[in-house]
Amino acid sequence: MKNIPIRSEAEIEKLRVACKLASDVLVMIEPHVKEGVTTGELDRLCHQYIEEVQQGIPACLGYHGFPKATCISLNEVVCHGIPSHDKKLKKGDILNIDVTVIKDGYYGDNSKMYVVGEPNVKDKRLLEVTQESLYIALRTVKPGIRLNQIGKVIQQYVEKQGFSVVREYCGHGIGDQFHCDPQVLHYFSDDEGVILQEGMVFTIEPMVNAGKKEIRLMADGWTVKTKDRSHSAQYEHQIVITKDGCEIMTIRDEEIASGRIQRVMKNS
Repeated sequence: MKNIPIRSEAEIEKLRVACKLASDVLVMIEPHVKEGVTTGELDRLCHQYIEEVQQGIPACLGYHGFPKATCISLNEVVCHGIPSHDKKLKKGDILNIDVTVIKDGYYGDNSKMYVVGEPNVKDKRLLEVTQESLYIALRTVKPGIRLNQIGKVIQQYVEKQGFSVVREYCGHGIGDQFHCDPQVLHYFSDDEGVILQEGMVFTIEPMVNAGKKEIRLMADGWTVKTKDRSHSAQYEHQIVITKDGCEIMTIRDEEIASGRIQRVMKNS
């Protein structure tokens, strides 16, 4: 059994603060995602907001040498896209903005998809399926179940819809470190017998491709693209396991208003 941290109530309260800041960044940046804006400008605005308004620290900046405050992944980019002032958004683009904020030594991590104008039919379906796969997982997690049930329900749903799940990247434990155990796979695999327990904190962040699951790493050592150049999508939440379900610490008001998930999920 892996040494997975069980967080104290004091730690969970600090994580709630960091997570609220991270989710607020995703809300703040939405009006700025429009045609002609560069991904570098979006990153600059997020960076400024985290440091100057939130008095936080952008966790991505300098992490293993990553050069920017956020990851912005456009169209066929699966994850870890590097924002650039050369990359202007155009109508129909889809992009993931991934934000992690450090506040008082604790980490809040989340991401969501944005669309420039209106998506095409296939991209719209890709975004819907990816977000719903995350929500299905959030409706599943509770103490006493195997960790690999998360990946099982995501994979089953995604593949039934005709899309594919990326294998090489996963959700992760998080707290006073950016990444720790457990590794949360988004497909069904051996989990070494890990049973979810109250107080575990981790992210769930499925990456779903419109085409095949295979990926390729670009020469910059960070940017990951689909091998077949199909579009990719990702949504991410950070959660804590509660006594009868989970608390979604990075939930946004728009999601609560949709009625599809709640901040505190009671999963029978």
